[in-house]
Amino acid sequence: MKEMFLIIIGSAFVNNVVLSQFLGLCPFLGISKKTETAAGMGGAVIFVITISSFVASLIYQFILVPLNLTYLQTIVFILVIAALVQLLEMFLKKSIPSLYKGLGIYLPLITTNCAVLGVALNNVSDGYGVLKSTVNGFATAVGFLVAIVLMASIREKTENNDIPKAFQGFPITLITAGLMAISFFGFSGLI
Repeated sequence: MKEMFLIIIGSAFVNNVVLSQFLGLCPFLGISKKTETAAGMGGAVIFVITISSFVASLIYQFILVPLNLTYLQTIVFILVIAALVQLLEMFLKKSIPSLYKGLGIYLPLITTNCAVLGVALNNVSDGYGVLKSTVNGFATAVGFLVAIVLMASIREKTENNDIPKAFQGFPITLITAGLMAISFFGFSGLI
């Protein structure tokens, strides 16, 4: 239980996928304009990373390793992720059309989000089993959700502030992301 707790804290805060490993920056910077869409993207990423971690770990341990096909892991993981994103896209289009429309092009881009593939590959390289892979995937996705929602709320607050013209728009967003990354490095002493 202690090891699982360390994986959760480590993946969500200490080694935050966005602010420490710098994976998944495209949706982090692109979707974080409004808190609602950022939370929707975070929820979608939680679903995709958690399920893909589980399925990829099963496939790796019970198919690729026994058949000595581990060199195919990247291709297999991408196929798993693509299938899950398609399922998620169909679900959101049917059930929550406003979120589907709000996420726009960034929803299918979850397939190529390096954070999703990075988690699956890190699970394999860290030697995690199915349970640890799933927990690590969920915790990493929660860390992504925390980061993107924090960024969106900060961006909403700074939208109406008096910012020098040279820093308005994307420059202040990059400065904010840098300051958030520095603040998350404060968690490095936790583990």
